[in-house]
Amino acid sequence: LIDSVSVDAACSGNPGILEYQGIDNVSQDQLFYFGPLHHSTNNIGEFLAIVHGLAWLKQRGYDTTTIYTDSRTAMAWVRNKKVKTTLQKTSANQPVWNLIDRAIAWLSKNDIKNPIVKWDTKSWGEIPADFGRK
Repeated sequence: LIDSVSVDAACSGNPGILEYQGIDNVSQDQLFYFGPLHHSTNNIGEFLAIVHGLAWLKQRGYDTTTIYTDSRTAMAWVRNKKVKTTLQKTSANQPVWNLIDRAIAWLSKNDIKNPIVKWDTKSWGEIPADFGRK
C-alpha cells in the first residue's frame, strides 16, 4: 500500500528543459518519471506531475492516497482545471501543450478523491521528489 506520494519538477532555464517525477514517500521508490520536455516551465512541470500522479494512483486503485507538492500554483491549476501560464504556444513546445491539453481533459473526466497537500518545506525539508539541483 502506498501511504503518500510526492511529486516535483525541475526545469533548466525558463523556458527550458523540463522533467518531473513521483516518489513513494515511505519506500522512496520512483513511481514515475517523465522528461525531457523542451521549451517548458517549472510550473507546467509541477502541474503535469500532479495530474500524472493522480492518474497513476487511480489506475492502481489508490484513489485516497495523498499527493504532496511544493507548488501552490500547480495546486490551483489542478483545482481550476486550467493553466495560467504566459508560455506561448510554438512549434517547438507543441508536445508540452499536447500534454497540458491531455491533463486538463483527464481532470475534466475524472472525479478526484486524492488529497493534494502543500509540502511544508520550511518544517520538513525538501520534498522527497526533489531533484536536488538547487
